[in-house]
Amino acid sequence: MNLATKTLTAALFVVAGAAFAETEATDPIVIGHQDLMKSIAGASKVLGGMASGSTAYDAAAAEAAKALLIKDAADIAVKFKEPGSDPASGAKPEIWTNWEDFVVKANALGTAATALDVASADSIKAGMGAVGGACKDCHTTYRLSTN
Repeated sequence: MNLATKTLTAALFVVAGAAFAETEATDPIVIGHQDLMKSIAGASKVLGGMASGSTAYDAAAAEAAKALLIKDAADIAVKFKEPGSDPASGAKPEIWTNWEDFVVKANALGTAATALDVASADSIKAGMGAVGGACKDCHTTYRLSTN
């Protein structure tokens, strides 16, 4: 295979991968899963911005983001009760075959969010490791790496 063919083949894989990654879910159940995860990511981004100093500390915004994280963490077991069926889902089927473990991991996020002290940017920074760790623990086990 010559260099031009290799380059074209690689480009096609990149485009196909991007198209797959940008596929939007159509199953309402999967859309619910994804919307919940986007909400958690948004609240985490607000808090993470304050923790890193890239966003000014705002007590009201920090409290709201914390409250949203706590609420969303509690909703994970409710929203994910049904698996849904959609190729755009980033969820591994192991969620439903290892349900109890999945719920334990979801509850760990709620525990970390509840313990988060949002009184200052420094206190947020001190607690975000536990929040991020809970997210990472669940995603490592139950999220497809392609999404």
